[in-house]
This record gives sequence, structure tokens and C-alpha cells, in this order.
Amino acid sequence: MSHWSEPLTDCPQLTLRQLGLHAGSRVLLDGLSMSIGAGQLWCIVGPNGVGKSTLMGVLAGLRAPDSGAAEVDEIAVTQIAPATLARQRAYLPQAVHDTFSMLVEDAVRIGRHPHLSGWGWGQRDDDRIVDDVIDALDLEPLRGRDVLTLSGGERQRVSLAAALAQQAPLLLLDEPVAHLDLRHQIMVLDLLQRLTRSGRHAVVVIVHDLTLAHRYATHALLMAEDGHALHGPAHEVLTPAQCSHALRTPIISISDGTHTALIPDGNQT
Repeated sequence: MSHWSEPLTDCPQLTLRQLGLHAGSRVLLDGLSMSIGAGQLWCIVGPNGVGKSTLMGVLAGLRAPDSGAAEVDEIAVTQIAPATLARQRAYLPQAVHDTFSMLVEDAVRIGRHPHLSGWGWGQRDDDRIVDDVIDALDLEPLRGRDVLTLSGGERQRVSLAAALAQQAPLLLLDEPVAHLDLRHQIMVLDLLQRLTRSGRHAVVVIVHDLTLAHRYATHALLMAEDGHALHGPAHEVLTPAQCSHALRTPIISISDGTHTALIPDGNQT
């Protein structure tokens, strides 16, 4: 892989200790304890409204949990200096709203901001990293376009490119493939899988497609409306029975002997 895929710091350990989240009086999570480390690709799965994006905001240090703690290398995420945190983790929110015109290339270059010097000068390899990330996400035909003219899927790839250009070892991505066509969904997930297999990154993604989660995840966090969550190796968590309970929809597993798909049971009403 290209130089941009080599993080500038070691991958930190992200740890949740008895973490609790609430939405008003409703319990989203209660006492969740788990660790995320290098070489792991975590998929967060669950129905709308169970707090997946809220949890991702806690992992990114954008809000404090209602109880318990989220820590990066045993330091509370919210207590880490923003400049330091930006070099440890990259965060892609669920939706990106452009407020002014800029070229695609410049939007990707924003990801290099954590590595600027005090005078605002970038490193000599900034241009090469931006070029490599643009190439990796199939954005070369768009690099001279205004971001305000892009489709939702194109803009999603630009935002992801900026996150990757950040060269952070921990990637927190809220629905990074939600607006992409199938080819680009596979391209992005293949890329994230290669990053984790290199042993230098940890990746956490929110996805809704159970089959893609089952195919790519090493680990999974399955959240349900009752506030309960299962976590662990993906093949142990993403079972038809457990997905059926969490999603309140009958799910079955089908296989051709090599590949497995988790799909709704069409024979159920």
C-alpha cells in the first residue's frame, strides 16, 4: 500500500469501561466494557435510534459518556488535547454539509491539517499523500471539481479521503459506505480490510448491511433497542438468531459453501 497508509504514531488501545449512554430517560447502553486494538475491524450494527452514532461520537471524544469511561491508552478521550487526538484518530461523521465552494483536491488536503507546522507549512510529502489517497478512492476524475457539484456518494468518498489523509492509526467511520454504489462499497471495505490486516490500524465502522459486516468485520458490536449489546468476534456475534433479536426482523443465513449472506427471511411476515 502507499505511504499514506503508514500512520505516524502507533495504534492506540481504545477501551470502554462500564460505559453508559442515555437519550433522555431511555437507556442506549448500560455498562459496556470492551477494547479495540490494532489489526481489528469492528462493525457496529443495529436498528435506527439505538445510539450507534452517539456511541461513535463518544469514541471520537466529541462528547462524554453518561457513565463510565472511553479511554485511549488509559487516558479519557475527552481529556486528550485536540491536536494530539487528531494524530491518533480520524473521525468521519454520518453526514458532511459543505458550506462553501472548494476543489475536491483541497477538500482532501484538509486531512493534512493535524500535521502542519506552527507556520502553517505542510510536510514535503503532503502532495504525494493527497495524490495517493485520491487515487485509492477513485477520485482522480473528480479532483478538479467543486465539492458543491458532487453527488452524495462522490462527496462521501471525498470525506473519507480526507480522513485517510490524516494518517491516524485509529479510524472511526460513521456509515462510510451508506451513499456509495456497490462497486465503491466493496472498494472502500476492501481498503479498510487491508489497513487492518497490515497490523498498524484499528477501524470502527457503522454499517447496516449485515452481509457486508459479516464478510469484512473481525469483530462486531450488535446494539438492540432494549439497551443490550453483544460484542466480540464477528462470527460469534452476527448470527441469525442474535441479529433477528436486535433488528426485530427474522434473519436467515445462506451460503454457497464459500460465502455467507445474512438476509431477511422472506417467508416470514
